[in-house]
Amino acid sequence: MEKARPLWANPLQFVFACISYAVGLGNVWRFPYLCQMYGGGSFLVPYIIMLIVEGMPLLYLELAVGQRMRQGSIGAWRTISPYLGGVGLASMVVSFFLSTYYNIINAWAFWYLFHSFQDPLPWSVCPLNDNHTGYDQECEKASSTQYFWYRKTLNISPSIQDSGRVQWEPALCLILAWLVVYLCILRGTESTGKLEQLANPKAWINAATQIFFSLGLGFGSLIAFASYNEPSNNCQKHAIIVSLINSSTSVFASIVTFSIYGFKATFNYESCLNKVILLLTNSFDLEDGFLTASNLEQVKSYLESTFPGKYSEVLPQMKNCSLQSELATAVQGTGLSFIVYTEAIKNMEVSQLWSALYFFMLLMLGIGSMLGNTAAILTPLTDNKVISSHLPKEAISGLVCFVNCVIGLVFTMEAGNYWFDIFNEYAATLSLLLIVLVETIAVCYVYGLRRFESDLKAMTGRALNWYWKAMWAGVSPLLIISLFVFYLSDYILTGTLQYQAWDASQGQLVTKDYPPYALAIIGLLVASSIMCIPLVALGTFIMRCLKRGDTPPVA
Repeated sequence: MEKARPLWANPLQFVFACISYAVGLGNVWRFPYLCQMYGGGSFLVPYIIMLIVEGMPLLYLELAVGQRMRQGSIGAWRTISPYLGGVGLASMVVSFFLSTYYNIINAWAFWYLFHSFQDPLPWSVCPLNDNHTGYDQECEKASSTQYFWYRKTLNISPSIQDSGRVQWEPALCLILAWLVVYLCILRGTESTGKLEQLANPKAWINAATQIFFSLGLGFGSLIAFASYNEPSNNCQKHAIIVSLINSSTSVFASIVTFSIYGFKATFNYESCLNKVILLLTNSFDLEDGFLTASNLEQVKSYLESTFPGKYSEVLPQMKNCSLQSELATAVQGTGLSFIVYTEAIKNMEVSQLWSALYFFMLLMLGIGSMLGNTAAILTPLTDNKVISSHLPKEAISGLVCFVNCVIGLVFTMEAGNYWFDIFNEYAATLSLLLIVLVETIAVCYVYGLRRFESDLKAMTGRALNWYWKAMWAGVSPLLIISLFVFYLSDYILTGTLQYQAWDASQGQLVTKDYPPYALAIIGLLVASSIMCIPLVALGTFIMRCLKRGDTPPVA
């Protein structure tokens, strides 16, 4: 007798697992950035529309496939058609790439969490130089938070060509992060404002992309989770719940982020004004307290007209303080999480407490998403009878975590952050779009929409309404094709791919071209998952022909 498939203890566990997977770091560091870039509140219009026509339908599709086929991604798509096994394999490859680099974020969060109990916070002040005669020059040219991130955390090299060595402190944090993930895996399924921006096509493209990646479509994790459901589970209701909670979390994170933006901008603006006031007071021997923020511009005009020679000497040292430019600064990704937020936290009362709470929250978000990513890898492996008959689940899980951890050490090297950006930017984008497109076409036109509708009604006792059928059969595939064409053309029109490198002498990021070998690895990352789909289909076709004794036709 075949061993019974494990089940969730109750539907609520399944919903929480999906929410934990879907609500991740992108909700905190990507969605607020998009809102700021595309008109603030008006960005919610395309975002909500894309949630309705893309997010919820595709999420329901993946949950329904997993619940109906009761297998991981490879087995589920192979059941629909033997030629589609490559879709599940492609999902598994993408999830492997994601797991390899994603956990380094948790390692950085551990690193900052451990340093959150120091007084003062180590990123709140610049260290002294070697002679103890002043502050470190790199830190003075940048900022204390940038210095702690780029020099103390990453010890970043000036370019991707300068690989450097493995940094032992981040490496230990990475091992700790993988140990936490492994221990969680062992618990099993029972644990686990400007309206004109609406006319900007990029606002709609980015809204669709944010919905797509935030819900974790195409990785195989949702199919893996749903495969442990009872067949009668109402996955339609759960798809709606998960979608709405995920989007609500993004909106809530944006409110908090904009509050932090405002606090940081106001603090930096006032600090800049105080430096200018101090500079002018000392340079022109003004009376202390005479120069204030309210009369600064008036006094500057007077000094410029009265002492033009001396004023021109001081002018290069004088910063242009602008609250508007501070508020307009848009940051996403690690720059938002480890520089902008920490800059705001260091100026708060009881900063150690807020820092510890913030990085603990980041860890919870990151580890929750990591469990979903590893489930997409482990479920197909444990479903495989050959592998599971020779190795227990604990050994398979440990081996996957160990391999990912060893490869992830690349991201702890001095050039590791540059490789992190490559994986984050190119390992999944085009691959996932193609994977989900093939999934949708497979269900609607290979397996058959009417047949799938009949299966769902037999499982749940509920008929599929017109909305889901219209989205699956027409709207969602066309939208994915549009996104795929946009990204492909964007990569082609961009020309030579570039990256941001840290220049210690200037204390800022500079733009550089990727070297040829980095471009080759980018191409390999994209092709290695996408090519699984046609290669597996071709291999299946050849094997079937050989079994029948036929010779496959040669074009």
